[in-house]
Amino acid sequence: MKAIVIYEAGGPEKLIYTDVPVPKLKEGWSLVKVQGFGINHSEIFTRKGQSPSVKFPHILGIECVGVIEESEVFPKGRQVISIMGEMGRAFDGGYAEYALLPNRQIYPVETDLPLETLAAFPETYYTAYGSMLNLKITESDSVLVRGATSGVGIAFMKLVKAKYPNIRVTGTTRNAGKAQRLLDEGFDEVVLDKNNVLNTDKKYDRVLDLIGPAALKDTFSRMHEGSVVCCTGLLGGIWSLDSFDPLVDLPPDAYLTSFHSGNVTAEKMQEIIDFIKEYKVEIKAEKVFALKDVPKAHEYLESSDSFGKVVVLNA
Repeated sequence: MKAIVIYEAGGPEKLIYTDVPVPKLKEGWSLVKVQGFGINHSEIFTRKGQSPSVKFPHILGIECVGVIEESEVFPKGRQVISIMGEMGRAFDGGYAEYALLPNRQIYPVETDLPLETLAAFPETYYTAYGSMLNLKITESDSVLVRGATSGVGIAFMKLVKAKYPNIRVTGTTRNAGKAQRLLDEGFDEVVLDKNNVLNTDKKYDRVLDLIGPAALKDTFSRMHEGSVVCCTGLLGGIWSLDSFDPLVDLPPDAYLTSFHSGNVTAEKMQEIIDFIKEYKVEIKAEKVFALKDVPKAHEYLESSDSFGKVVVLNA
């Protein structure tokens, strides 16, 4: 089969399109024919050697959509989704034509979504949906998305707007040139982020923070009393928050929560797909690449021009 293999840490050029054996079935695992997958920032971190547990050579990819090729549990041809669970880290992931995956993290789904839409869905929309639930949003809330130009940021806005059409959602960006694109996507207002400090005095009821510890203390200063912030992403490149004093840093009666896409169940996966259908959520990949062009997909996602979700489809 064809796959993207990384033999050593480095830039996108280290992602090599090559032939490797199709994985052989083993007990407790199933072989999935990969139809497509999204490209995620965590895979860029791993490619750069910033995931110490990952040993090279390796096939990256923390998500995929596909159909069962061979299994002792699932029928051949069954539509499935898989995300996280150390996929692409402890074992080879989705950057390939076939992936051998643990049965415990294979989620059968019922859907008639087009393949490009389905490929743009799993990690991004699952994470956005889980974050939205944790924020306990009501239609009267003012909502801020910090890191709005990311795939999760845009997905979150679309989910919230689909359920609450009249709610106001503000997005942030470090690139003023992307402000109009955010407005075109459906954000009501755009705030510029300069060196992890927002260029606004406004405060918000609900905040999705996708930048993470690099900006989290500034996010706390943008929260109303009794507000909720959900820390979901690490786009700021810093993994932990130093000198955090919740008694001082959090506003009065405010709540700090988080969402990790490793918290996955088959029921919730289907719930999100049903939500997307019920509320007619428009899902669109910003860029679509072929498997051989995964290095170009990484280049785009790392560039100053990157916007939204990047997906790869197998022919």
